[in-house]
Amino acid sequence: MENQDVEYAVDAEEGQLVISDSDGHIPDDERYYILPEWGPSDGFELREDFVNNLHSPLAREELQSAMHSGRGVFKNFRNVLKSYPEVDKRWHIYKHRFMSARINEWYNSLREIWGLEKLDQLPESDESLVHDDFSFKEYDSAADRKTILLNITAGACEDESLPPEVNEAFYGLWKASFEGASEKKQTGYICFSLSDEFAGCITTSPLLQNQEKINVITSLFVPEQFRGLGIGTELIEMCITSLQNCGKKWVLVPNLFAPDILQPLLTRTGFRKIYSGYLLSLGE
Repeated sequence: MENQDVEYAVDAEEGQLVISDSDGHIPDDERYYILPEWGPSDGFELREDFVNNLHSPLAREELQSAMHSGRGVFKNFRNVLKSYPEVDKRWHIYKHRFMSARINEWYNSLREIWGLEKLDQLPESDESLVHDDFSFKEYDSAADRKTILLNITAGACEDESLPPEVNEAFYGLWKASFEGASEKKQTGYICFSLSDEFAGCITTSPLLQNQEKINVITSLFVPEQFRGLGIGTELIEMCITSLQNCGKKWVLVPNLFAPDILQPLLTRTGFRKIYSGYLLSLGE
């Protein structure tokens, strides 16, 4: 549909695509059905919807600038995506699904005219998408402790909507929690991009010596450039599964406050607000 140079139609008898002749004509026959129209305005709207629903702050800001850059919008859009390969992959999946749904809707309208049953369009699963672009491994204190501490410290300057001292206080709490946990008992997962960049972590530790069934999250962090790609959700779900297998009953986030970027992730993965923190029951 995106090809503006030629016109395509479906040959209903053969079930194949046919291309218009050199004059841009399709045979005038009831067996040929021209594909839905698709113009630059449709492409712009599709990109705009993708950007508006993108949760990766840095990529979203640059893509929004590209969308309002005047001439060469689509080219500028592609150029920005080159700097964010994970977001680029999401864009192509998003676009493919949208276009497939549009074609499916159009074809079902024809089948209805022909007196045939509509075809179901099964949603494509993207559960493994994050594992295609990132590697996850169990936290190893000897190998990963320094990496996590460095990235928690670097994160203290990220949120420009808050005063620097507030950012530092929040990440100081994470750092103190992480450093104060027993190295031997602290478990979790760490994530890296395919280019070996740190892309996130989660660690937990038993809360108290006499309360081994309750684990506290001692670090949960995804760098800003990797947010919105499902890494945080995957880290939490992997951690929850591991704790359940170890017989744990509760997971606690005891921090005095959680920033806006963290709260939806916690509630989406089953945590509930309790006092000044968040709590998750791992069931029986």
